Amino acid sequence: MKIGFIGLGNVGGKLSGSLIRNGQDVMVYDLNPDLVAAKVATGATAGESPAQVMRDCDVVITCLPSPAASDAVLMQMLAEVGPGKIWLEMSTTDEAEVKRLGQMVIDKGGAAVDCPVSGGCHRADTGNISIFAGCDRATFERILPLLTIMGRRVLHTGDIGSASILKVITNYLATANLVSCAEALTVAKGAGMDLGTAYEAIAISSGTSFVHETESQVILNGSRDISFTMDLVAKDIGLFQQVADRAGVPLEVNPLLISIFQDGIARFGPRELSPNIIKRLEEATGLDIRAPGFPPEMVDDEPEEPGAEVIVRRAAAE
Repeated sequence: MKIGFIGLGNVGGKLSGSLIRNGQDVMVYDLNPDLVAAKVATGATAGESPAQVMRDCDVVITCLPSPAASDAVLMQMLAEVGPGKIWLEMSTTDEAEVKRLGQMVIDKGGAAVDCPVSGGCHRADTGNISIFAGCDRATFERILPLLTIMGRRVLHTGDIGSASILKVITNYLATANLVSCAEALTVAKGAGMDLGTAYEAIAISSGTSFVHETESQVILNGSRDISFTMDLVAKDIGLFQQVADRAGVPLEVNPLLISIFQDGIARFGPRELSPNIIKRLEEATGLDIRAPGFPPEMVDDEPEEPGAEVIVRRAAAE
């Protein structure tokens, strides 16, 4: 099976790296020729255009920064879609949009999957990230061997669009965690606590979370480098709001998060690292929320392992 990979940024570069590292036949394409050259140096071949990648590959994966970018790329590929082709959308995108684009692929005789990832860039780099996949079961079984190379835990979420809903739900929760961790650490410093001690207290308590155990560390280091930016957070929680609005669910916390990140973008710029949302509190209080002994970036120290499907728990039939 020949795999095309379009979009070699923070996440796509790492996911495609797992495929290449594990001996897959991968053709890559990106608007940045330096990113393409780096993958070619590790064993990939270079694609000339999205259309050519779709023409020459059995599966084409896209991992792009916005729904608009995914639309633009798919429009270039669509004429080359036909029976046997699979489009695998690994971008964080809108449920309604991935359904619209996926239907175009299906109408041409191909198969479409929305397939976002979760767990941080450091886990994408080692093939240990989690992957959601929304598609029919037959297509899922065709792509599962590829997904278990890129990720350790793979969940079939249902029909196309379902994975994108769950992805923006999880990103909403991560954003709420980030803002609450920023507030907790700032209050700890303001109350005179040692920040190293505060970190450990939270980490061993009921207040801990994946976000605390990762992003709080780079906050305290001062690098704030989690390979994610404020504009991407704003996009994700905006998509979550759209899901809630379509479902008729009134929200209280997410509109506040949207406001907080709009303010962060206005102050620090859209490409500011997302953990630097704490700078709003640092500026308001005059406190420096840093402590010695924490790493500048997260590294996945677990060995790369083959992935497997996560089986959904269901009640026993009566």
